Amino acid sequence: MIFLENEHLIAGFNTKGAELQKLELKSTGLDYLWKGDPAYWGKFSPVLFPIVGALKNDSYIFENKTYSLSRHGFARDKEFEVSRPADNEIIFTLRNSAETLVVYPFTFELALHYKLEDSGLTCTYKLNNPGEKELLFSLGGHPAFAVPFTPDTCYEDNYLLFDRDEDLFFNKIEHNLISDEQGVLTLKGSKLPLNHELFKDDALVFKSLKSEKIRLANNKNSHGLEFRFSQFPFFGIWAAPGADFVCLEPWCGVADGIHHNQQLRDKEGIQTLSPGVKWERSWHVSLF
Repeated sequence: MIFLENEHLIAGFNTKGAELQKLELKSTGLDYLWKGDPAYWGKFSPVLFPIVGALKNDSYIFENKTYSLSRHGFARDKEFEVSRPADNEIIFTLRNSAETLVVYPFTFELALHYKLEDSGLTCTYKLNNPGEKELLFSLGGHPAFAVPFTPDTCYEDNYLLFDRDEDLFFNKIEHNLISDEQGVLTLKGSKLPLNHELFKDDALVFKSLKSEKIRLANNKNSHGLEFRFSQFPFFGIWAAPGADFVCLEPWCGVADGIHHNQQLRDKEGIQTLSPGVKWERSWHVSLF
């Protein structure tokens, strides 16, 4: 693991997938990230690229050719190059290769730029199109935060506090795809109490979330975090069955709908990047 450290935080990363795997608040000694227990889910904070979620039949069509990609794409399983522009910053870079071109016929340069700022961490996704044709992609985050933070409380002692008191309309998942069925969660005082039943049918997928900031907190102590994600049009919240974590997932892109025609250009939320153009989005988490 590679570490960044400042006066308040210690962050640890793996070059495989450029994955954040540790986020400790030094004043408390608490690691706010999920431990990656493979009995439930062996990831910590994977990057989702070049797709978010699943494709219908795990495949898509581009320029009359069919390609196969597994759920969330390949970047989370690739080794990234590392650079350290400053003591409190680290950049992981992945480029297209002969292997990626077989399943994804685009040239790209993807960088994950992590920066420690006081008691917070910013993750910036930077994508460059060095090719001669338009780049089509989806990209998102999947950080899993420990729930609860301390062993003297339980999962149900925690809640999500949204920055707007809104009804949370979400799309349900059917065989890893976005179904036609919708649900709604009504907040009380902007709060959503956490319990494992929320995720019994997979993730909650929000396409019209008005909130741009969510606080994860506990009813019985003062430990928590604030997650900011204003640049992402889609958002997911998920936990594996019975696991002590919650994922707060900002997305530019979403899984295929059950009626999708599998054409990549028609995919909901697909991003396009012209040759020579750069694309950038960030999320930020602060601990308390």
